[in-house]
Formats: sequence, structure tokens, C-alpha cells
Amino acid sequence: MTRKSVVILDYGSGNLRSAQRALQRVGADVEVTADRAAALNADGLVVPGVGAFAACMNGLHGVDGDRVIAERVAAGRPVLGVCVGMQILFGRGVEFGVESQGCGQWPGSVVRLDAPVIPHMGWNVVDAPAGSRLFTGLDADTRFYFVHSYAAQQWEGDPAALLTWSTHHVPFLAAVESGPLAATQFHPEKSGDAGAALLANWVDGI
Repeated sequence: MTRKSVVILDYGSGNLRSAQRALQRVGADVEVTADRAAALNADGLVVPGVGAFAACMNGLHGVDGDRVIAERVAAGRPVLGVCVGMQILFGRGVEFGVESQGCGQWPGSVVRLDAPVIPHMGWNVVDAPAGSRLFTGLDADTRFYFVHSYAAQQWEGDPAALLTWSTHHVPFLAAVESGPLAATQFHPEKSGDAGAALLANWVDGI
């Protein structure tokens, strides 16, 4: 069987090598690159992200990543956003009172979690919907590893999208599956066997 090709988009943000190792472990051929043609032509594209929303968007613009994502989605080709790589898929992010424009693949805002302890860091359960491809075979009490202070806390996009929620004092979106575009607020590459199973599910579906 031909191995699936995955590009991890290198735009100056993200835990690239651990994500690469995690995807290789589940059987993908993985390349870390900013090359536009490679990112467009791979079976799957992973958009990582750590740090500030605005900085990630600046880096993404620098490699034309927002247009690469848009072209892949328009063509029905799979994209997976991770952590801030999920957040930048929304219309805007608000940090320290400053609003930054996101990729706009999904409407809505990413805002600070209203919680007494920030960041939300550590293992947490999620509430995945029936029919989820990402969470196939995973038990309801499965925990994933989060590190974030901001999140999308409501959904204004396609009503047919599959939404996975988690809670850190307030509910927030832990994952979204919407056509070819999927994303997780948690880090699958840091989530042990559970994260590996989720990545394997994603790779199987591309």
C-alpha cells in the first residue's frame, strides 16, 4: 500500500520535529517545508502553531500559507490545524485587546479563556460527536494534552461540521471537522497513544 504524503508547513511556528516523528510513527511520509508546491501537492497538510495569534499569521503570510490553505480547502484536499494552527483558521483572534485577522476559513473569534488559571495546561477529556472520524475508536474518557490561553468558544460556521468540545472553567472548541479542513486545539503529538490514534485516523482519511 502506498504511504500517504504529509507536509508540515514550516512558517516559523510550531513543534515541527515532534509532529514529524508522530506522523511518521503512524505510517506517513512526512516532509517539513515552506515550499508552496509541496504543500499544495501532498496528500495532507498539517499547519502547526505555538505562541501568539498575530505572530503566527505574520509567519503564515510570509510563506503564502493562508492562500495555500485556501486553495487546498477549495480543492477538497485535507488540512489539519494544530493548537494555534487551529486558531488561525478562524476569522480573527483577540489578544491583549488587539484584534488580528485570521485565515477566515471559519467565521468567528478566538478569545482568552475566562478561567482563574491560565494557561490551560495539561491533560483533559473531550466530548467528541457521533460520526467523528478523528476520534474513531477512542473512549469517551480519553485525555489529550493542552497548552493554551485562548480558544474559539462558539461556532458560527457550517452547521454540518462535527464539533468536539472541552472545558477549562468555560466550554471551548477542542476540535473541528468540516469537510477537508480539520483542527485540534490540543497537541496530538504530545498526547501519547491517544494522539497517535487520532493522527492515524486522520492519515487514513486523506
